[in-house]
Parts: sequence; structure tokens; C-alpha cells
Amino acid sequence: MSSSSAFNDEKGGSSSVGEPEYGHDPASGGIFSSDYKRHDDLKEMLDSNKDSLKLEAMKRIVAMIARGKNASDLFPAVVKNVACKNIEDPNQLIRASALRVLSSIRVTIIVPIMMLAIKEAASDMSPYVRKTAAHAIPKLYSLDPDQKDQLIEVIEKLLADKTTLVAGSVVMAFEEVCPERIDLIHKNYRKLCNLLIDVEEWGQVVIINMLTRYARTQFLNPNANESLLEEGGEKTFYGSDEEEGKEDKVEAAALVVKRKPYVMDPDHRLLLRNTKPLLQSRNAAVVMAVAQLYFHLAPKAEVGVIAKALVRLMRSHSEVQYVVLQNVATMTIKRRGMFEPYLKSFYIRSTDPTQIKVLKLEVLTNLANETNISTILREFQTYIKSMDKDFVAATIQAIGRCATNIGEVRDTCLNGLVQLLSNRDELVVAESVVVIKKLLQMQPEKHSDIIKHMAKLTDNIQVPMARASILWLIGEYCEHVPKIAPDVLRKMAKSFTNEEDIVKLQILNLAAKLYLTNSKQTKLLTQYVLNLAKYDQNYDIRDRARFIRQLIVPTDKSGALSKYAKKLFLALKPAPVLESPFKDRDHFQLGSLSHLLNAKAGGYQELPDWPESAPDPSVRNVEVPEWTKCSSREKRKEKKVEKPFYSDSEGESGPTESADSGNHTEEQKKSTKSKEPKDRSDSESEDEEESSTESSESESEEESESDTDAKKKKKVLLSISINHTLQGTSLRYYILKKWRIYVSFCVALLLKCSFPSPQAASPTCGPLKTYELLHRITGEGLAVTYCFSRRPFTGDPHMVSVQIQFTNNTEVEARSLRVLEPKLQSGMRIAEFPEIDVLPPGEISTVVMGIDFCDSTQAANFQLCTHTKKFFVTIQPPVGELMMPIFMTENEFKKEQGQLMGMNEITEKLTLGEGCRGDHVIIQRVISTANLSRVPCGSAMECRFAGKTVTSGSLVLVTVVTKEERAAQVTVNCEKMLIGTMLVKDILQALSQ
Repeated sequence: MSSSSAFNDEKGGSSSVGEPEYGHDPASGGIFSSDYKRHDDLKEMLDSNKDSLKLEAMKRIVAMIARGKNASDLFPAVVKNVACKNIEDPNQLIRASALRVLSSIRVTIIVPIMMLAIKEAASDMSPYVRKTAAHAIPKLYSLDPDQKDQLIEVIEKLLADKTTLVAGSVVMAFEEVCPERIDLIHKNYRKLCNLLIDVEEWGQVVIINMLTRYARTQFLNPNANESLLEEGGEKTFYGSDEEEGKEDKVEAAALVVKRKPYVMDPDHRLLLRNTKPLLQSRNAAVVMAVAQLYFHLAPKAEVGVIAKALVRLMRSHSEVQYVVLQNVATMTIKRRGMFEPYLKSFYIRSTDPTQIKVLKLEVLTNLANETNISTILREFQTYIKSMDKDFVAATIQAIGRCATNIGEVRDTCLNGLVQLLSNRDELVVAESVVVIKKLLQMQPEKHSDIIKHMAKLTDNIQVPMARASILWLIGEYCEHVPKIAPDVLRKMAKSFTNEEDIVKLQILNLAAKLYLTNSKQTKLLTQYVLNLAKYDQNYDIRDRARFIRQLIVPTDKSGALSKYAKKLFLALKPAPVLESPFKDRDHFQLGSLSHLLNAKAGGYQELPDWPESAPDPSVRNVEVPEWTKCSSREKRKEKKVEKPFYSDSEGESGPTESADSGNHTEEQKKSTKSKEPKDRSDSESEDEEESSTESSESESEEESESDTDAKKKKKVLLSISINHTLQGTSLRYYILKKWRIYVSFCVALLLKCSFPSPQAASPTCGPLKTYELLHRITGEGLAVTYCFSRRPFTGDPHMVSVQIQFTNNTEVEARSLRVLEPKLQSGMRIAEFPEIDVLPPGEISTVVMGIDFCDSTQAANFQLCTHTKKFFVTIQPPVGELMMPIFMTENEFKKEQGQLMGMNEITEKLTLGEGCRGDHVIIQRVISTANLSRVPCGSAMECRFAGKTVTSGSLVLVTVVTKEERAAQVTVNCEKMLIGTMLVKDILQALSQ
């Protein structure tokens, strides 16, 4: 039957195979329509074994699409027929291309087909196809995260692959899908270390970064003892008494003695040794990856090997130089010594871009010490003559940092900066003034001449920051220049109205300080300046003028603060500390985007802390089944002894590992001196059974060839039977495991039904909004959420009650869940929840903690800790959760509202949203936004709400008035204007939706 006749039959309604006739819009057909079943015949044709039926079905589907019919439900069947044929093609390139195309189709309906294709490709004979399967895993995971469990099984299978082509791709998939499952790496760790040298370059980068984080969780800190001694040394440096310094050294040494002597784990040494040759790689990313690995993992004495490799990268393109210099600048903060021999490599060329020049300046400043400071300062003198003004400004700041860090050259640097004050370039002079101001704060009494010289510059310098710095210096040290300071104030009073705001504020400060120290000469000038500021356009300047007038000019209305005016204005200020902007960047993993930006980027995996005690190293041992072992004498005779690719004469200490060893036995340690290109199962089985098979070998030589053949056949049959037995065992284990998971799910469901969640309702509103505190991936399986329960906190009524829920998504129990090191703003307090001793796998635990936010939306930062991990988390409250409801009558509401008028009242108009009709909806949305209670009201057009802030008890009154055509008006009366402003915005947003 031709396709045209089929279409004619369909029009007549007599066809049994074909597309349905829709009686409505073609796009409206779907799986819930009656026409959907009529597509089943086309699906059967596509699923048949006959190519003719498949071809006929494809023709009809194309015809349906051409006529505008909806054929979307046939998409999976079409894809299966198009892709599956290519996936089973004899050519590996076509199979891989088919999988690549299939995984690039971003349609969720073909997820099952894609999953089957990936599983099949993961078992393909071609490593290229298996590599493509690894590439497809992250694509499927991003399309449907619910497939994670099945994808992890595929990743586990591919991680056991022994080909270098697959290794990098599967580790990338591991990082994208399940980076928290380090248990998958244990058995493959040694294999990855040994394959690393032969993996393609970008795969090397991924594997090295992953192994860096793995090593930080499995090995001890090799520099733990040295860090204790360094702490003792720092105390000695800053101590005022030599005897105290000696005592500190003795205490530090005693701690080192108490600590067990450090012995590097053989697997730790294996990683360091196998990555070291990659420092010679032509790929800059590989070199950078090895450098960060050594910086984070290697003993201090061995880190220096990366310096030469990083300096070599300085000859590359400017983009590479920028990334390398960012990391070198961070390294020089803690490991300055390893780059000192290469000081000249960081000298600046005239052809360098500005950003490269600034980074090189940062490195030179970090490397400066008493020995090389004279050389560095000579370089800086040359840089100041550059035409690049941003670079010159950075150089002047670098000189200031050198003067701050090295006291011997402080006077020299100061004199050099003073000479720059006569420079023709105004920007150079301005930057010099700012740096001189910071240096003079250290020893102002010795440099009154410099202050006088800078006072004369006020006539010429027009840069606002420089003028403000000069005025601050004169005001702060006016006692050292008693004759010049009043004259400077006189000149500034003349030009007050034309100055920038930052300069005006410093003129006011100068006037106040001179009034307190030399009122006879400056009283009238001060009053004149205050009167000018009283009518300034900037409200900051007007407020500062009112404040200063009340503080320094005592009147009958003046408060008690006027007695302490001198202490307020003339208090000693600490000298500023000039620190490197790279000082605290090492908590990010070097070479990462987060380190480059100095902010946590999306997808960044935090570098774990070193464990306190060494985890069990046996988890990396691989057990080989007895039936896979081979004890034939012929294979051992054919073994060729080769020299190690990298000899132990490179100056590395510690035991050497075999390529694929499982257990560190004496026989294996002897055999590691010669690497063998064999699989792990062969090397282990031969080493372990060498002694036990000697007698059998001597007997086997005497047997005839026929007996030998019979034994071989018997052995093959035995292996096949054992294999079937093991497969049955694995199947039974798989079924048992799934059954246990099902039972656990049922129990959890019953518990959830029997015991309702404490978040089900609150005293004043419906379901509470839940916020994520710690994602299960970031928390390595521990997921934490929180909500504001809106119930009084039992420990302190001035604290907001925060309900926290822990969920253990791992297969091991989490212990010692607690709060550590809260970092709070001034005045804020926190009441920690009781420590959770044990949280079993799959279990949920809920606790309550109290936080005093001081009536502000500032975040509470703290560490959430388990027995092995620390996670930095943040709780930031919406403004509506800073309140608690109070009962109030209508008359009381009106009375309190009358007292909170003027600046304490905020009114905004709005148009109610489509879904916001009726008083009950308005009440629900307002109460959901803020923890308030409704006030009875006689008017049907008004809704009133009352509450008070949790900390200070300040009243919060809300009125919503509805008008015609969905128009409305929201009024908030509150003593705290900031809270009122924020609350109005939130209510407007809630009612406008």
C-alpha cells in the first residue's frame, strides 16, 4: 500500500495504520488525548525487525509533520531507530559519533534511550567509544539529575578502566556528577597515579586537581611539625623580652616532641613522584596543576622544585603570565624563599601590559627583605619614570609597603617620596601624598618638616584624595605645626564651597581639631566653616556640621559628650597596616577560577583541611580473586626486568611503590625496583603465590603433554563455573541491596506520616519558607536546611528562633555535628544548638538555635562542623523574620500610630496582583512576609497588622488600604526607619504578584 493511498484511507476513517485526524488544533494532541493510542501502530512498525515497515513508518511520520500534525510522542521511537543502528555500527568512530549526537539532544523524553546507550558504550571494546561515553555522562546528568545513581554505577565501571584514553574523561565526569564520592577513588588511586604520565594533557589537569583534594582528605600534613616551630618563632619576633622568646621556642619544641614523628604515606610519595616529571610539560595548565599540587601537598623542603617551572612559564603569552603571576604572588606570601633566586625574572619590561606590571610589582614587594631591598628600590626608581600612570601609582604604593615592612629603609623611602612631591605630574604627587600620610602615622614627631612641606602643596594639588590626606595630616598633628595649621584652615575656608565632598569633610575635621587646641586663633574661622556647611547640598556634610557644633561648642542643650570632645577628636589613631591583597587567597585552591577572582565561583570544590589522624590506608588495597590468579611458570620466565622509568636518584625519600600494588608486602617492596608492564592481577598473584607453587612447578615438568592439556581444559571449565557462581552471587547481592533500600524507604515514609514535620505550620501563617544552608554536594553528602520557626526562643526572648534540619545522604554515619567559630557583627549573639552525637545514614535530625540579629538583616556567619569536616555557612534573615506578633485593639493601634508619624511613617501606592483579590489573600501574603498579627478593624477596606522587633521591642504597624480597580496603599509606622523601608518593599513585592 502506497503512502498516498494510506493517507486517503485515513481521511475516510478506514485505515488501521496512519496518523490520527485531529478535530482541533494540531498542537493540542498529547499523551492524554484519545488520538495518542492511534500512534501505537506506528510505534510497533518502528519497533519491528523489518526494515520495510520501519521505512514506511518514517515516511508517514514525515508526512504528518509536513501537514502540521503533532508527532512529538513518536520522537523517542524515531531517535532509537536512527541512533541505535549507528551505535551498533562496526566502525568505532561512527559508534562514538552516534553517542555524541544522541547525548547532545537536550530533550528529556529520550533520557532512557540515552542512558541505555551510555551503559552499552561503557562496555564497548573500543577505548575511544568508552571515552565518548564518559563525555556523555555530564550531559545526561545536567539534563536529568535524577539519573545520578545509575550514572555513578557507570562512572565506577569506567574508573576501573586501565586505558589512558579513558582515564581523564571519566575523572572529569566524576568531578561533574559525584565529586563527594571519594570512596570510588580508593581502589583506583594507585592506577591513576601510574597512568598519569601517559594521559592526554587536559586529562592530566583534571586528574591532578582531583587527586589534590583526595590527598588532603587521606594523608597527614607533612608540614605540621614545622608550622608549630614557625608559630614559636613568630612569638619570639614580636615578643618584647628575649627570655620569653626562648620559653616560647622551648614550648614549641616540646609540642613537636610530643607529636608523633611524621612518616610519609607511600601513596602520598607515589603521587608526588609521579607528578614531578610533568613540570617539564609543554602545556602551561599541566605545569600549573602540578605546581598547586606541590604547594598544597608537598613537604616544605620539596616545594622549591616548582619555582623553576613557573619561572619558565613567564616567557609565554601575556594571558598565561597573568594566571601564573597571580599564583606566584600568593605563593610568595608563605614560601618567599623559593622564588628569591629568580628575583630578576620578575623585573618589569617596558612592553609588559599594565596588569602584568602590577602583578610583577606585587611579587617583587613580597620578595623584598633586608638583603635585596636596595636592588628592588633602584628598580622602583626606574619604574616611577614610566609613562604608564597606573603603573607609577602602583609603584609608589609598593614603595610604601616596603617601607612599612622593612624598618631600616623607612626613612630612605620617605625621603624619596617627598622628592616626588615636586614632580610635574599631579597624579604622581597625589599618590605620593596618600602613601606619605600612611608612613607619617608611624613616627609623626620625627617628620614635622615633611608635614610643613605638604601643607604648602594645598595651593597646587587638585586631586581630592590628596587634598583630603594633607588636611587630615595637618589636623591630626596640628600640635607639631601650630603656626601653619590655622593659615591652612583660612585658605580652605575661602574655597570651601568649591571643594569636593571628601575634602569638605576633612576641612570640618581640621576646624574642629584646631578649635579644641587653638581656639583663640581659629574660633571665628571654625564658626564660619560650620555655617557654610550648615547649608551645603550634601546631607552628610550638614549632619557632620551639626554634630561637630553640638560637640565642640558647649551650650545649655549640649549633652554629656561635649566633655569628651578632645578625647574623641584627638585620640591616638593606630598606624595603618599595608598588606598584600593576596594575603588570604591561599584558602582557594591555586590555579582555580575562584583563586583568580578571589571569590567562590560556581562549581568550585573547596580544598579540604588536613585530617587530624591518618585514615586507614588499606582502603586503597585491591583484593584479587583467587580464580583470576595465574601461576604458570612459562609467564614468569618470559618476564623482562626493566629499569624504572624514573630512578630513585632524584633526591626523593621514602619507600617506592609498584605500579599497581595492592598490599605493601616484603616481596612487593623488593619487586618495585623494576617496574613490570603487567596488570595488577598478574603481578599480585604471581608475587603472592610464587613460594607456594614451586613444588607444583617441579612436578608439572615431569608430566606429559597430554596430561598438561587435560589439566588446562579442566582449569578453563573450573574458571567458567566459578565465573557463573560469582555472577549469581553478584545478582543476589544486588537484589538484596535494592530490597534493603526499598525497606528503608518504606520505614522513612511511615515515620514521616506518623510524626508530622515541625515546619508544617507557624503561629501566624501557613507553611514556612525553607532556605538551604548547606547543599548535599558541598557538604559531601550532608544536606542542611533552615527556616525561621516564628516561635519564641526558649533560651532568650530577644533571639530569633532558627530551626535547622540535617539530612545524611551518605552511606556512613555523621558524628559530632556542631557550631564552631561564629563570626558575628558587633552586638550580635548566637545560642548554639546541642551537639548531635551521631546521625545515621539516610536519617534526618532537627535542632533549634537562637540568633540575636540586633534588628538588622546582617548575616550570621559560622562554621558547621562534623567529626572530619568544617563548612562555612551563612544565615541571613529577611526583615519580616526580625519581628514577633503582638495583640492590639483598634484604638490602641490608632493611638500608637499617631505617635509614629513624620519620618517614622512610610507610605507607598501599588496595584494589587491578579491573584491578590479579597481580604483573606492580602492577610495571608502580609503575614507570610512578616511575622505580624492582625488587628481587628471595623472598616472592610482596611487591613491592619501589629508586631514588634525581637531585639529592641520597637513597634511595627502595617496598614493596607484597598481602593477601586485593584489600587491599594501600604503604610508602615516604625521607630526604626531602615526596617520600615525594607518591610514596605517586601510587602509591595508580595502584594504585586
